[in-house]
Amino acid sequence: MMKLPEAIEVVEVGPRDGLQNEKTRVPTAAKIALVDGLAAAGLRRIEVSSFVRPDTIPQLDDADAVFAGITRRPGVRYSALVPNEIGLDRALLAGVDEISVFTGVTDSFVRANIRMSVEDSLRRFAPLVARALDAGLLVRGYVSVAFGCPYDGEVAIGRALDVTASLIDMGCTEVSIGDTIGVATPGQVARWLDEARRRLDTTRLAMHFHDTRGTALANVLVALDAGIVVFDSAAGGLGGCPYAPGASGNLATEDLVWAMSGSGVATGIDIDALCVASRGVAEHLGRELPGRYLDSCRKY
Repeated sequence: MMKLPEAIEVVEVGPRDGLQNEKTRVPTAAKIALVDGLAAAGLRRIEVSSFVRPDTIPQLDDADAVFAGITRRPGVRYSALVPNEIGLDRALLAGVDEISVFTGVTDSFVRANIRMSVEDSLRRFAPLVARALDAGLLVRGYVSVAFGCPYDGEVAIGRALDVTASLIDMGCTEVSIGDTIGVATPGQVARWLDEARRRLDTTRLAMHFHDTRGTALANVLVALDAGIVVFDSAAGGLGGCPYAPGASGNLATEDLVWAMSGSGVATGIDIDALCVASRGVAEHLGRELPGRYLDSCRKY
């Protein structure tokens, strides 16, 4: 019998990871409405934006304004991706609750993304993480292409675990393990987490699945059985990766919530209110979002 927890924690990454790759400009007011709508739907962890250079990701050049405009709800953790010391300065001024730092398993992917090697990224982030922790912030690490790289192909589990362990040793309070191009299969996830249990405190891990090949929810179930209770997802299935050719969107938050609800696993999220928030941003993008539940909107 599969072991299912009573509840899981959902980390909503749509406003940052979901929107960063969109070509259509989403107005600041619409981003604020999305974040507020997600919080109203019951999301308690929301990745709001990224404090990167405006020319790096133009879609997120209004991070300061978005943070200034949202209505903060008690009990909601509002986070942002921070690439460097300047980004951390901006995050502190914006009053974020948590920052995240981003690296990957392969040098090819990390160089394409942040123009440095994996080891260089870890060296850069160490003082950043220490400073954030001293300021009382929570710190999340992202490990991308943990199951496969668009440039190097198959990724060794040991290498992915080495990077994960470095982030934990650095002080990251949580590390999100990313199937960035959506190649992970349930068997692969089971093997990965089995090895992780031998080397790491897996209670510090979250899983971040993409649904490129339709396996995201199956991978979630395997991770649940292995004891993982924190999962990233994006409203409506927003997202992808500019450095992972062919990668489709993140696991849709609605699909995750629907699957958990039907399995007796609590999320604390109102799926109808969540759909309203997702439809709102879809209108600004001028297209339907790929989430399956959002597309069907059936009530049983």
